[in-house]
Amino acid sequence: MKAPSFALPDATGTIHTLQEYAGQWLVLYFYPKDETPGCTIEACSLRDARDDLADAGAVVVGISKDTPESHRAFATAHDLRFTLLSDESGTTIAAYGAWGKKMFGVEGILRKTMIINPAGEIVKTYGRVTPLGHGEQVLAELRRLQS
Repeated sequence: MKAPSFALPDATGTIHTLQEYAGQWLVLYFYPKDETPGCTIEACSLRDARDDLADAGAVVVGISKDTPESHRAFATAHDLRFTLLSDESGTTIAAYGAWGKKMFGVEGILRKTMIINPAGEIVKTYGRVTPLGHGEQVLAELRRLQS
């Protein structure tokens, strides 16, 4: 499946698009909220795997509805060395199927990760992500996809 296009601001307000990642592997992950326990564990797991993911030719990008300012504080507090994008309207989140019913029927951002190949196709989707160890899980799958 072709990955939906997006144009979203990062923590500094710079707009990023899907097209700028063309020709690279992209680990695109959606998470509910900055500075919440599960989201922090997941982000730190991806942070810890980031160098190995980069060695495998992949870029990590996170998306939530948080503001660019919130992303800047979150990234600084946890030494996240990858891009966090702000989708305050939720349009991109919905386009990737990362919006839906959560616990107790409440709607919100679903914790999801997609691996997008250099041709811009979603080749792996993780729904119901377990935050702890997720970076290593994604790295193992990326290596499998590349072999």
